[in-house]
Amino acid sequence: MEFYFSLRVSYDDFLPYYQGTVSKVLVKDAQGRELLINGRYFRPFVNSLGVNGNFKLSLDGQGNFVLLELV
Repeated sequence: MEFYFSLRVSYDDFLPYYQGTVSKVLVKDAQGRELLINGRYFRPFVNSLGVNGNFKLSLDGQGNFVLLELV
């Protein structure tokens, strides 16, 4: 399964997710479905501005995380 969504979060707002004090990021995909994604998967995408971009989340047939990537 694949889900597409945009995320724009400032560095300061994303810091608790990056540090692991808050674990889940709530996003809404392009079709309006709400997804809870572990914040650790966004760590490679954090920069001085935070997390900004269009993403694709891939899950396996059991709904387990496979890949999160910028598209």
